[in-house]
Amino acid sequence: MIEPTRIAFVCVQNAGRSQMATAFAERELETRDVDVELVTGGTDPAEHVHRSVVESMAECGFDVADRTPREVTFEELQECDYVITMGCSAKDVCPASWGGENRDWDLDDPDGTDAAAVRGIRGEISERVGSLFDEIEGQYRG
Repeated sequence: MIEPTRIAFVCVQNAGRSQMATAFAERELETRDVDVELVTGGTDPAEHVHRSVVESMAECGFDVADRTPREVTFEELQECDYVITMGCSAKDVCPASWGGENRDWDLDDPDGTDAAAVRGIRGEISERVGSLFDEIEGQYRG
């Protein structure tokens, strides 16, 4: 039996970029024939998703207001094929110990920025998630 591909979207607070990436990845799972499990979390999670992110994602039809940032565990990351960090320092978690491939997307933090900046970050995340799923889907075909 083939194990599903596991993807983790990680940042410090798990309140902005990683939440957006997870929402876009969930949408990809609805439209693609791939076996993927998602993990999202932070090394020092916030109490809630950033308001600017909630508002920006709502513009695209996503409701992330009820999501709660959570701490990601070492064990979860060890079991992932891809660990995607968002550009923030995930200093509490050592990439050398992760089981899969680490990719840092080096994205600006949307917290405290204006709506236009959040939309730009959102667009970049949407494109990167789509490209990641294209890559994974290609592995299933070939």
